[in-house]
Order: sequence, then structure tokens, then C-alpha cells
Amino acid sequence: MQDRIVPKTRALAERLRSGEFIAAPGVYDMISARVADSMGFPAIYMTGSGVVASHLGLPDAGIATYTEMVSRAGQIAAGTRTPLIADADTGYGGTVNVRHTVRGYERAGVAAIQIEDQAFPKKCGHTEGQRLIPLEEMVRKIKVALDSRLDDDFLVIARTDARKADSKDEALRRLEAFQEAGADILFYEAPASVEEMEEAARLLDGPLMANMVEGGLTPVMTPDELAAIGFRVAIFPAAGFLAATEALSRVYRALRDHGSSGAADTTLHPFGDFNELMGFREVIAFEDRFEGP
Repeated sequence: MQDRIVPKTRALAERLRSGEFIAAPGVYDMISARVADSMGFPAIYMTGSGVVASHLGLPDAGIATYTEMVSRAGQIAAGTRTPLIADADTGYGGTVNVRHTVRGYERAGVAAIQIEDQAFPKKCGHTEGQRLIPLEEMVRKIKVALDSRLDDDFLVIARTDARKADSKDEALRRLEAFQEAGADILFYEAPASVEEMEEAARLLDGPLMANMVEGGLTPVMTPDELAAIGFRVAIFPAAGFLAATEALSRVYRALRDHGSSGAADTTLHPFGDFNELMGFREVIAFEDRFEGP
């Protein structure tokens, strides 16, 4: 287990220390994870919204449990070569829960964990209804997370949802406190403008992470644009599942209305390439080696 965990964890930490910009596409199941893994990204991001939607068919509203989420994280980490950043919501409880969550995610092969300052039940940061825990409680969670990790290269990402739940000023105040607590990456959720993002980059010294949600509250920018204003990490959590949902809708509509996927205004991935992506060639080679004539 340790031989599998350490190289990916160290690779992500070294990229961050080197100053390289880290752009991570969102993955939510093993198909999306395998596709993203084949693209050469420096990291991939297990999106909580996508996992809850694909696994439970429910909104990202604090419904998924630690057990469900760490199980999905372990599957994705084991089935990919790319360092995995994983959403861990609020840490699933108090400080003892945070310790258990950090150790569980790290054992599962995750390279970086994201914890937020929402009160339970949490809500997707680009919707409505967020409530915050006291700042002092979140600072304790960050310190516990840092103390609980087995490998100092395992990154702790501290997210604030204060921009939606309270104000820009409260969000910046919290991010400053997260930085002082030692968080490896600061996650400013749902800033409403580029100017707000630029202000955060001027005020904060720690690496900043942006959440690029198509159709969300924050302007969607390219990695080059984000790097130019001082951000170091960007996740694109929704692009994959929004694209997949649109493609499925078109294909299924064509089947319903015309009886053929060929009538859909979309291109299907070649069946043979899909089998290759899933590792079918390796299965055949294995069987030939051990079960052949």
C-alpha cells in the first residue's frame, strides 16, 4: 500500500512546491477517471457533487457518508496513475472525525484532501443554503488534519464558503486564518468576480485554489489567466459530468424518437477504444499467459 501511495503524493507536493500551475479535471466514476488519467494532467479531482450524483442520484447536500466517499476515492486512486485530489466535505464531523477522515483518505491513496467550513448538512458551494461553523472550529479542524497525516507531502486544502454564506470580507478573514493554521492550499469558494480573486491573491501568501464551475458563480478562467492573477491550483469539477449528461440526453432522445443512436447530434466513442481504455487487452494477455494452450 505505501509503495503505491507515496510516489503520487510526493509528485503532487513537488509540483506545488516548484511553482507549477496545477489544473485538475473533475472525475466522478471510473469511466471519467480513466479518461482523465490518460490525458496527462498533473492531478485529477474527485468531485463531491459528481460522486453523489453518479453514485446516489441525489444533490450535493451532505447526504453522502464518509464510508461512501472514501470508498469511491480508493477506487479512483487504485485505478489511476495521476495524483488524486479528493473532496471530503466538512471532514464528516468534529475533530475526531477529521482525524479519521484524513487517515482514511491517505490510506486510500489520495494525494490531497479538501475540507470546508460549512455546518452540517453542507451544500454545494454554487447553490444556496450554506451555513458556516465558527472560525475557531475550522482552524482546529485544519490543525487536526495536518497533525493526523502520516506523510507531510499529503496536502491539506482548507476551503471557505463564507463568500456566499456571509461576505467577501469574512471569506478573506477566514482564508488568512487558514493560512496561519498551516493549510497547504487555500480554497476560496464562489468569488463573484475576477477583481475579488485578484484581491485575495494580493492579500494571501499561501497557494490559492480556484473552483471553475461552468454555469456557477465564479467567472470561468483558463489556467494561464488564473496563474497571471496569482492562483496556483484550479479544479474543473463539473465539466465532465455536464458533458456526459448532455451527450446521454442526446443519444437517449434519439433512441426514443428514432430508434437509433445514429440520429443523435453527437459522436459516440469507438467501442474498441473504450474496451482498450478499460484494460481489456491486459485481461486477454493475462488469460493467454496463464490459461492458454
